[in-house]
Amino acid sequence: MMRNLPAVTKHLLLVTFLFWLLDLSLQRYGVSLSAWLGLHYLTAPGFYFWQPFTYMFMHADFTHIFCNMFAVLMFAPVLEREWGSRRFLFYYLVCGVGAAAVQEAVWALRIHSLLADWSLDVVMANYASRVVTIGASGAVFGILLAFGWLFPDVKMFLLFFPVPIRARVFVIIYAVIELMAGFSHISGDNVAHFAHLGGMFFGLLLLLWWKWRDGHWSGWRWPWRSSRRLDSTKDGDSSRSKDYSGYHYQSRIDD
Repeated sequence: MMRNLPAVTKHLLLVTFLFWLLDLSLQRYGVSLSAWLGLHYLTAPGFYFWQPFTYMFMHADFTHIFCNMFAVLMFAPVLEREWGSRRFLFYYLVCGVGAAAVQEAVWALRIHSLLADWSLDVVMANYASRVVTIGASGAVFGILLAFGWLFPDVKMFLLFFPVPIRARVFVIIYAVIELMAGFSHISGDNVAHFAHLGGMFFGLLLLLWWKWRDGHWSGWRWPWRSSRRLDSTKDGDSSRSKDYSGYHYQSRIDD
């Protein structure tokens, strides 16, 4: 199966699992890669410039990495064969970094609200310096958006809802659920819901920009109304770019 995967999808899976295994191994020696590679608040002592990129390769446990990489395995090969490897990798990274930017903005708003009751030093020590976001979910949600954009009428089945749902409906429902969970006061589930939406948002911006840059606006309709089918994707050289017509964990670092 791995031999049949496009190059970027295959290497994303391998590199992400290698990071997870390395993190498990180092934890036995009291070393946490999440402290170095996970996303911290911008002004926190533990923030480094590489974290908006590296955090998407870190995961908390097997369930976390399995859910994200299963989504990559299901949807990424179709997109990479459609776009080519370079465009797909660029899209994946933009969605991941965009999700990190949104998460930083959410943290900034949270810290601003805490400053009404606590001093800046207390907030930084007890909140900003103790939270870290890890996971590829921002990029994964961007992949889901792109799949719904390109193949809106493809039927999908959910394990907990065994009724066929069109891809466009699935993406919209998922986005609404994440939005509601993000605004809910019950979202103390260590899941960065707004980062998920951030991956979708930056993915949408990039898709619209590509559409404008490639000059496909003439006679163009909103993609959710398209009748394009999945079987229109043709195998070929995934290294060439072609023109075209899930779970994000937020954990705490203990002292």
